[in-house]
Amino acid sequence: MSSVGSPPAFRRPASSVRRATVGALVASLAGGLLAVLPAATAQAAPTLLSQGRTATASSTEGAAYAASAAVDGNLTGTRWASQWTDAQWVQVDLGQSATLSRALLTWEGAYGKSYEIQASDNGTDWRTVTTVTGGDGGTDDVTLSGTGRYVRMNGLTRGTGYGYSLWEFQVYGSTDGGGPTLPGGGDLGPNVHVLDPSTPNIQAKLDQVFQEQESAQFGAGRHAFLLKPGTYNNLNAQIGFYTQIAGLGLRPGDTTINGDVTVDAGWFNGNATQNFWRGAEGLTLNPVNGTNRWAVSQASSFRRMHVKGGLNLAPNGYGWASGGYIADSKVDGQVGNYSQQQWYTRDSSIGGWSNSVWNQTFSGVEGAPATSFPEPRYTTLDTTPISREKPYLYLDGNEYKVFAPAKRVNARGTSWANGTPQGESVPLSQFYVVKPGATAATINQALAQGLHLLFTPGVYHVDQTLHVNRANTIVLGLGLATIIPDNGVTAMKVADVDGVRLAGFLIDAGPVNSPTLLEIGPGNASADHAANPTTVQDVYIRIGGAGAGKATTSMVVNSDDAIVDHTWVWRADHGEGWGWETNRADYGVRVNGDDVLATGLFVEHFNKYDVEWYGERGRTIFYQNEKAYDAPNQAAIQNGTTKGYAAYRVDDSVNTHEAWGLGSYCNYNVDPTIVQDHGFKAPVKPGVKFHSLLVVSLGGMGHYNHVINDTGASTIPAGTSTVPSTVVSFP
Repeated sequence: MSSVGSPPAFRRPASSVRRATVGALVASLAGGLLAVLPAATAQAAPTLLSQGRTATASSTEGAAYAASAAVDGNLTGTRWASQWTDAQWVQVDLGQSATLSRALLTWEGAYGKSYEIQASDNGTDWRTVTTVTGGDGGTDDVTLSGTGRYVRMNGLTRGTGYGYSLWEFQVYGSTDGGGPTLPGGGDLGPNVHVLDPSTPNIQAKLDQVFQEQESAQFGAGRHAFLLKPGTYNNLNAQIGFYTQIAGLGLRPGDTTINGDVTVDAGWFNGNATQNFWRGAEGLTLNPVNGTNRWAVSQASSFRRMHVKGGLNLAPNGYGWASGGYIADSKVDGQVGNYSQQQWYTRDSSIGGWSNSVWNQTFSGVEGAPATSFPEPRYTTLDTTPISREKPYLYLDGNEYKVFAPAKRVNARGTSWANGTPQGESVPLSQFYVVKPGATAATINQALAQGLHLLFTPGVYHVDQTLHVNRANTIVLGLGLATIIPDNGVTAMKVADVDGVRLAGFLIDAGPVNSPTLLEIGPGNASADHAANPTTVQDVYIRIGGAGAGKATTSMVVNSDDAIVDHTWVWRADHGEGWGWETNRADYGVRVNGDDVLATGLFVEHFNKYDVEWYGERGRTIFYQNEKAYDAPNQAAIQNGTTKGYAAYRVDDSVNTHEAWGLGSYCNYNVDPTIVQDHGFKAPVKPGVKFHSLLVVSLGGMGHYNHVINDTGASTIPAGTSTVPSTVVSFP
């Protein structure tokens, strides 16, 4: 954003356990990635690797028969049991790659007559190691040869009319080395301030950090205030840069502040257009004067909040403000939009909304104004097609856990309105708690070991790519933890696996050009993740501003079904280390995967295309963009015979795409004579649809000839008046 104010079940009787012989063992070499060795040369030591590890299953007979019971070491006390159909499976994550030697399956009365033992490196791509036929129950001792991190019993034919039921599924072998095992859990480090209502001098601590962070836009300080459940009286928590405040309850009502959580713009003379990189989560507020002030711009999230009053989105004095994001929140009173030039609100409940400026968009919001674009400029979807809220840290008694909310389809209103939200709790002991000074090698070891990641507030330089290869891995940052790739590496890559959750961190480009900064899935990604998509939430990317940085493409989404929920991908237009070539970054976000959904997409200032979409059936709900301010002249942005690169381009090969509530703004302040042919570019096909688009010239600093393709009026007649040109629907 500009410094001048641009918008930026039942139980069967158990049978006795008896020894059984395996009817037949047929080794399979399916899958070229698994190195299957002759049994005579297998080197795996007979060490039990599976006990206590994470286990999942295709189904369970009921809550008492979870997959974890098959690896808990309780030989005849607990068991996994499936539903009464073929085929069913149970699998275990060994935590790291291992050389496999044997599997010991102790069946309950409901046994597998035929089944496969399979292995996988990533939990998605499976290879059959051994097939068992003619099984008669009891205990099967199966010899294995090969390697893998994940091991699965894939049941093909049941031996009874019931399901498959295992007292224990034990996998033996040896790990491939790699140093001592890293511990999970631990303290949260010096920059996480854990408070309870009896903590002395809470206001003083809040004020101290705010004084440090109020104007530290490109500083190295990172802080998280975590409030234990309870009631806190007479607090005004002013939230500065790289500061997060969050309740440690499972529900917002568990932690109440009789007071305010405030963002204002006194540090910048009442201009809120640079109030970036901060967040509030999981709190109930009773504002002192009835209205809480939250005057923010990009990369500032307001999640799982309950405001028992109104919410004012403008700074004191109603100066410029340029956009933000609310999700899974309830505001009992009115949301005062005032000077906010664009805003997205998702899956929430509000008492009302005050007015519109350029681009106010709602999906799944109870109390939202009806669509009336172009005037007032409201775009409203009754529901959000798919959503899954951001994971968050909470206290279960005295134990820290991370709650991973469940996916919702056609969501409307908050996830917690009816009490306890739906989802899964993961103990902190299953996380590697990353603290300043941790190396990329150590972080990758933790990932390979099967741990999730919790980045504590800090700045982390990585000299190798962080590889998230395990399905359902959570990578969660506190206090805007920041990852900087050194030597031109890609900061993070996610495999083509189910259910990875990335949330709450910033990737800051390094001075050596990186080809990409974040990759969701490899280039050949093709797996179906519709049931369990990868989510990217409050993950921000920055090129320049804190120093020179370069990256050819910031974010690439190759995996199908991914959800990008609130991101700001920003090539800097101010700060340190910026300029047309100094922080060169040609492309912001490129989507190759099919069925990708973006909710709250902010992408700005790239040298060429800000967003390019190649995948089928993509959807975007709310898009905010500014073109690069610092283009030196018309020739610098010439795109063949086209003047300028579109802010959002759907490739001509795409047959189905839909987007709602999009805006692009130009402020070519180096050469105000620059003209863009259009803000948006898309093929003209029945399946490609756009709703509520606008372009606007900020003070006449450059112009657009059209809104999308050759449709929509030029901004030139508006001169310096900053009046948008709009298109209600396209085609």
